[in-house]
Amino acid sequence: MERIIEFALNHYVYVLALAVVTYLLVQELSDALFNRFGAISPLLAVTKMNDEKVLIIDVREPDEFIKGHIEGAVSKPLSSLTEQLPTLDKYKKATILIACQNGTRSASAGKILTKAGFEQILVITGGMQAWQDEYKLPIKVVNKYKK
Repeated sequence: MERIIEFALNHYVYVLALAVVTYLLVQELSDALFNRFGAISPLLAVTKMNDEKVLIIDVREPDEFIKGHIEGAVSKPLSSLTEQLPTLDKYKKATILIACQNGTRSASAGKILTKAGFEQILVITGGMQAWQDEYKLPIKVVNKYKK
């Protein structure tokens, strides 16, 4: 036991790094276990869109949305998603697909929606980047000069 304490005192940076990494791993595991939303690949998302009526929410900023989005998607930027939740209340029991640029903002949006009581939430893995680059799926581009 004395040697462990001596090691910890002599190599406190390593011990601190181990503690931080352990904390982050436990947090990641608990997030994965307690998430009430799932993930779906772009191809499976297309299948789901063809098989049933889904709501597609794009949580990117409007300037990103204009450059290209999934056909039928609605723009609800993550920065204002909590304020826009009342407009989505009628979809609480519907299947909701969430897209962002690369999948990181979608997870945050999924947490917000599950806390608000939405039941069937699926995050598109890889976001629009995977949708366009990896799977070569079509997008809709909005002409921002159209009136």
